[in-house]
Amino acid sequence: MQKNKSIAELLDNWRIDSNRHPQIEHIHTVEEKDAIYAPFPEKMHPSIKNALKGRGVSQLYIHQRQAFDAASLGKSFTAITPTASGKSLCYHLPVLQSIMEDPTSRAIYLFPTKALAQDQKSDLNELIRESGEEILSFTYDGDTEPGIRQKIRKSGHIVLTNPDMLHSGILPHHTKWVSLFENLKYIVIDEIHTYKGVFGSHVAHVIRRLKRICEFYGSKPQFICTSATIKNPKELAENLTNETHQLIDQNGAPAGRKHFVFYNPPIIHPVFNVRRSAVLEVRDLAQELYVNGIQTIVFAKSRVRVEMLVTYLKALVSKKINDQSIRGYRGGYLPSERRVIEKGLREGVIRTVVSTNALELGVDIGQLQACIMTGYPGNIASAWQQAGRAGRRQDEALIIYVAQSTALDQYVVKHPDYFLGQSPEEVRIHPDNMIILMDHLKCAAFELPFSTSDTYGEFSIQELLEFLESEGVLLKTSDKWHWMSESFPASNVSLRSASQDNVIIIDQSIPTKTRVIGEMDLYSAMTLLHEEAIYLHQGTQFQVEKLDWEEKKAFVKEVDVDYFTDANIAIELKVLSEDKEREADIGTLRFGDIIVLAQPTIFKKIKFDTHDNIGSGKIHLPPLELHTSSTWFSFDKPNNWSETLLSDAMTGVAYALHSFIPLFIHCDAKDIHVVPQVKSINVEKPTFYIYDSYPGGIGLSERMFDLWNNLVPKVTEQIESCPCTGGCPACIGAQDAEQNLKKEVIKLLHLLQVNQNVV
Repeated sequence: MQKNKSIAELLDNWRIDSNRHPQIEHIHTVEEKDAIYAPFPEKMHPSIKNALKGRGVSQLYIHQRQAFDAASLGKSFTAITPTASGKSLCYHLPVLQSIMEDPTSRAIYLFPTKALAQDQKSDLNELIRESGEEILSFTYDGDTEPGIRQKIRKSGHIVLTNPDMLHSGILPHHTKWVSLFENLKYIVIDEIHTYKGVFGSHVAHVIRRLKRICEFYGSKPQFICTSATIKNPKELAENLTNETHQLIDQNGAPAGRKHFVFYNPPIIHPVFNVRRSAVLEVRDLAQELYVNGIQTIVFAKSRVRVEMLVTYLKALVSKKINDQSIRGYRGGYLPSERRVIEKGLREGVIRTVVSTNALELGVDIGQLQACIMTGYPGNIASAWQQAGRAGRRQDEALIIYVAQSTALDQYVVKHPDYFLGQSPEEVRIHPDNMIILMDHLKCAAFELPFSTSDTYGEFSIQELLEFLESEGVLLKTSDKWHWMSESFPASNVSLRSASQDNVIIIDQSIPTKTRVIGEMDLYSAMTLLHEEAIYLHQGTQFQVEKLDWEEKKAFVKEVDVDYFTDANIAIELKVLSEDKEREADIGTLRFGDIIVLAQPTIFKKIKFDTHDNIGSGKIHLPPLELHTSSTWFSFDKPNNWSETLLSDAMTGVAYALHSFIPLFIHCDAKDIHVVPQVKSINVEKPTFYIYDSYPGGIGLSERMFDLWNNLVPKVTEQIESCPCTGGCPACIGAQDAEQNLKKEVIKLLHLLQVNQNVV
């Protein structure tokens, strides 16, 4: 029987393997790092010291000690250290200390997901058990049994929840939580780097509402925030909480040796500079790790890719009945299914898991040995979060970054120093988004009346309250604004998406046993759940038989076909207002508000393995309207260029601009769009529009107005250095060989530089 190879043996083999070695652009090894310790604080309660010693902990890491000291001085703080560095003790220890000193003391823990809350509850309860103290901690979310809810409200010392439950299940019912709010000493916000864009902007308002209720009950809690590595953790925490924070960023935790492999799939079409599909290359690498018994997590950027990889990898175990060693993990799975997968990973039953970024966060999934990234995750912070999933608990680890043919991926694989040495991106939120602000103002008015002199957080709101009165939802008495509507405002405000509706996916394969197998946001449903779409779930294929757009239900049946589907969307744009302007030699850069009309048009059937197009069809769905913010650049058409040439060159420029935006702002590619128009209906000139994917905008396109002169040179440099002759997916997108558009794209980019004066 063949012996399994270790990580070091596999790497040695790949260095001499004629198939593997040419694809390896770079191998970088990060050596192990020793811990930096600090003694227990003198004032730390003896029961906490005993609990830590029971775990074999005789001293703290330096960042844990600094956190305890900051909390003791009454300061709010943000601790920023990598995955698996013992961040949870930065908040467990001060919270337990305060409860042991004063049993009436209370704390709220906020986690971005229910899974993370459940995971931390186990860790916290173990620590409490070992301390021997009577401290009650509970998770409070949609899965909490009704019978235990009253006990949690009356006597829970630590309530572990998520922003959604705080928003709709706790704050509107604060009169049932008097003992919590009167005695609230700490608010812990874990993984704050996940609170970006729309979600982060909503959560910032949930925190402002929470602080308002605490003030009503006479408490002023301290905030403890934790984060993975980002560029602006202190600024983000302060924007999120509207409080001043101390930053703790000296990581004292040890780390095992990590090998980073930068892997570029082979070129299969030299003329077009097209490389083999990263998905197929990842499949082969994951199979090799599986066969050698190396427990692996594979990250893919979309639900479809997760399901494709699970389908491919399950062929390894197709002859084993009910084999569960290869699983998928993503949003849209039911919570019970996700818990089973997490447990299987911890226990080693699951040897390979394929996940979207849903497993980036600190859910305990045990000691994985390898991580494969299918393409660049979109930002440095996510890349390091994913890499941190391998080699937890100081063991040797293998991280393989497999590049796609896209411009950004090719830039990263050719510049490993960018990945390894670049400071991570900023995370930005936009609490002053008027749509989000008005939503939460209604929620706050429902919770407590506003006086005629009140502000809300940092916002002056009296005019906004007058508007709500004119809408019939508030009533003004002599000195108060009271909620008057019969509706319950929090139930109509989703923190997670711009759209308030999700489409429920119903499996009708067995007519007598219909069941809900998942859900999806409206915008994604347009392209993934239209009729005749192939929906993949845990490697099983379903065809969408009917999409009831009014009722938001998709009815699917299990099928066995050798293709998946991909859809196109047509976009119309209309400018509503212009707020900023900057002049250039051949045009003008502007920022303002626009309306976007998104209309799904056709879908293609794409064959597994070869990825050939084997058919298409029309999509019959109404358009979605989006009111958002945009930066746009309008310019004069270059002399002697035909409209066809200009259209093709602008398409190449738009592709490259969109590819590189994630280098500058912390966002996913789907958070922002770049649309070229040869003759914009708004200015009757060639125009590039960069707009936020969310109602009201969340500040992404506005950042690109400021960063335009950073973005354009970086894009130009990538295209000029690309080895292709006429343009390829690594620089300006897939091109016909005869087009040879690269020179025109570069010429156009040189014209897009703008002057610095803003009007």
